[in-house]
Amino acid sequence: MSKKQSRVVQVLWMFFGIFMVLFYLGVAVLMAINLFGLPRYLSWFFAVAFAAYGLFRGYREVKGEHSYGMRRYDDEEEEEQYMTYSERLKMMEDKGNEDKKK
Repeated sequence: MSKKQSRVVQVLWMFFGIFMVLFYLGVAVLMAINLFGLPRYLSWFFAVAFAAYGLFRGYREVKGEHSYGMRRYDDEEEEEQYMTYSERLKMMEDKGNEDKKK
């Protein structure tokens, strides 16, 4: 693939990020109710750790600060700039409208 990824790949990565956030938060809930039979202190430790990491990934997903390829490349600058979630959605909508006009 070239520098700019296709729209399908971007959407798939976005859904993967959302799925992983939900996964970590779900594991945190399962740890909090001690589904795995660990000692109580260990279960709560892992519940807090998974919840914190899930929230952190959620924040990065919304801000567009993840590192798996959803980046904007400017022709003028060599430095990479991240796209926010709302910018990606707007760009995908604009690209879809351009495709419909053709």
